[in-house]
Amino acid sequence: MQRCWTDLSRRCLLAASLASLHWPAPALVVRKLQFPRDLGSHPDFAIEWWYLSGHLRAQQRDFGFQLTFFRTRVPTTQALRSRFAARQLIFAHAAVTDVDEQKLWHDQRIARDGFGVAQASEADTSLRLRDWSLAREAETYRARAGTNDFDFDLRLSQTQALLLQGAQGLSRKGPQQEQASYYYSVPQLQAEGTLRLQGRSMPVQGVAWLDHEWSRQLLYGQAVGWDWIGVNLLEGSALTAFQLRDANGRALWAGGSFRGPAPGTATRAFGPSEVIFQPLRRWSSALTRATYPVQWRVQTPLGSYMVKALVDNQELDSRSSTGAVYWEGLSELLDVQGKTVGSGYLEMTGYAEPLRL
Repeated sequence: MQRCWTDLSRRCLLAASLASLHWPAPALVVRKLQFPRDLGSHPDFAIEWWYLSGHLRAQQRDFGFQLTFFRTRVPTTQALRSRFAARQLIFAHAAVTDVDEQKLWHDQRIARDGFGVAQASEADTSLRLRDWSLAREAETYRARAGTNDFDFDLRLSQTQALLLQGAQGLSRKGPQQEQASYYYSVPQLQAEGTLRLQGRSMPVQGVAWLDHEWSRQLLYGQAVGWDWIGVNLLEGSALTAFQLRDANGRALWAGGSFRGPAPGTATRAFGPSEVIFQPLRRWSSALTRATYPVQWRVQTPLGSYMVKALVDNQELDSRSSTGAVYWEGLSELLDVQGKTVGSGYLEMTGYAEPLRL
C-alpha cells in the first residue's frame, strides 16, 4: 500500500478512501454552526459532501441536474511529509436528466486535493475538480460542469435562510451517538443559466436544493443503504425525509424536516418513528440487475405524500470513483388527491450492493 500515496491510479485512491471510512468514529455533539466557516470543508472529518440538485425548464421541456462534490480524509497519510501524499481525496459526480427523452447523462471524476487540480476551501463553499466547480459569492452560488454530452453553467440565488437539519444542525443517523452528521440544507434556490445537451445550448431556469453534510461515521453494522428525498414545494416550503434500511428492506432509522415558506418559520424536525416509506412501484436496471422503488408513499407528521420518479432509469454507476452504484433522480411530489405540489430529488443507495460508509 505504501506506493499508493504517490500513485494516481483510481484503484489506489479508492482503496485509500475506503480505508478512511472505517476509521474509529467518536460521537458528535450539538454545537452552534459558524457561518460562513461551516459552509466550507472540514478536513478533520472522514467524509463530507456538497449535493446540489434541481429542476430546470427550457421553454416547455423539463430537465433535472445534479452536481455533487465528495471529500474523503485518508488517515494513514496524515503524518507523511511528502507533498505528494494523498491526504484528502476529492470526488465529483454530475448528471442531467431529460424528461421528454426519458434519458439520463452522467459522469464522474476523482483526484487528490492540491496541485491545482482539486480543492475544497475551508473558508466558504468553494470546490473545484479540474473544470467542474461549485462556489458561493454573497448569496449566489455558481455551478459548472461539463462532458462531451452535456454541460451546464448555473447561477443559484439563495431566497431563504439556511435550514439546519436535526437538532441545530446535528442529524442523527442511528441509535448510537457516533451515527450522526452535521447537516444543513439550502432549499428554494432560484436557478438560471445555460444547459447544453449533445451540442444544443438552451437558456434554463428553475429551482434547486443544496445539501452540505459532514461526518465521521454515518452507517452502522446492519444498515446497507438509505432512501432520501429533498423537495421544494411549489408554495415555498421545504420537505426532507429519509430512512436507513437493513438487508431485508426494514427501516432501521428515519428522520427529516419541514419548514414553511414564511421568513422566520421554525423548522419541524421529524423523529425516527414519524417517517414511513412504503414502496409502490419498482424498476429493474438492465445494467446492474438492481431493483429500485421509483414510486413511494411517504408518511410524515404533516401528512402523506407520493414521490414519483419522472424518469425510471436514473441509476448512476460510480464504481470508478466512489465505488457505489446508486439511484438519484428528478421526482415530483403529489398530495393525497394526486395533485403535484413540489419537485425535488429522490436518492436510493444500497440496492445494487451494500453501501460501504
